[in-house]
Amino acid sequence: MRASRLLSILMLLQTRGRMSAEALAAEVEVSVRTIYRDIDQLSAAGVPVYAERGCMGGFALLDGWRTRLTGLTAPEAQALFLSGLPGPASELGLGEAMQAAQLKLLAALPADWQTEARRVSARFHLDPAGWFSTAQPTDHLPAIAEAVWTERRINVRYESWKAVVSRELEPLGLVLKAGVWYLVAQRDGKLRTYRLSSIQVLTVTATPFHRPADFDLARFWADSTQRFETGLYRDAAWLRVSPQGLKLLAGLSPAVAAAVAGAAPEAEADGWTRLSIPIESIDHAAHELLKLRAEAEVLAPPALRARLAETAQRLATLYRKAPQARRKAAERD
Repeated sequence: MRASRLLSILMLLQTRGRMSAEALAAEVEVSVRTIYRDIDQLSAAGVPVYAERGCMGGFALLDGWRTRLTGLTAPEAQALFLSGLPGPASELGLGEAMQAAQLKLLAALPADWQTEARRVSARFHLDPAGWFSTAQPTDHLPAIAEAVWTERRINVRYESWKAVVSRELEPLGLVLKAGVWYLVAQRDGKLRTYRLSSIQVLTVTATPFHRPADFDLARFWADSTQRFETGLYRDAAWLRVSPQGLKLLAGLSPAVAAAVAGAAPEAEADGWTRLSIPIESIDHAAHELLKLRAEAEVLAPPALRARLAETAQRLATLYRKAPQARRKAAERD
């Protein structure tokens, strides 16, 4: 949008000083001709921008001139990075700060830009949570965020997959994934990930720690999630699937959907196809493939086929007897 680009040009000139039209064009990814039009627009809006000719020339703001974007507090500055996520900002305790920062930013814009700025929030909304998911407890989130920011160790009682454990952690960062908050922390020199909703008790200590200088939260999260997803699907299953089953199959998980899209299925005369999909385990795959009803048949591995056959047998036995007859039999007992 032009208003966003004009603000970017203004901020570049204010923070870097004189810049050539070519440098500005490269920064905001437009043509040099567009930069000249934008500079004219800034001048028309009352911004004192001027041009200097020559090999060292370029565009610059009048000495001493600054935008009215002043008075931001530290929490408001933090909130600006989450301005597109009002829900998470509120969970972090930055809801009011975010609103104040947005008002100050809006007041600093020229009048004709304010309408476009308001239009963004009125017409675009980001909801990071998945469908049919309930909100996860975030009682400890503000305290953990403060510990991350101030680099203070924390003591937690955490419900892991195996047991409830107590740990002392060095909190390095917070990640919001599909509506669920995760803490990336260091323990005994190793990086680990903890789901915030599994933290039962939290104590922020007064003991500081030294954050690793080379730690990159975004890179760590991308690498760790890739390793997790790669290691999660350790086996494969061969299926016969109807056309309707193919549609249902693609909705089981992103990994299965990718396998369906990238597979070269073997077509059969009745319209069914054979293909291979990744699976986590026999138990998990049996639970998921029951969602396909009779639109899919497992060919291999034999253990998965046997598990589904056993489940189907139990269901048939359960439903073969009329509900009234079953109730009378229970009453006699």
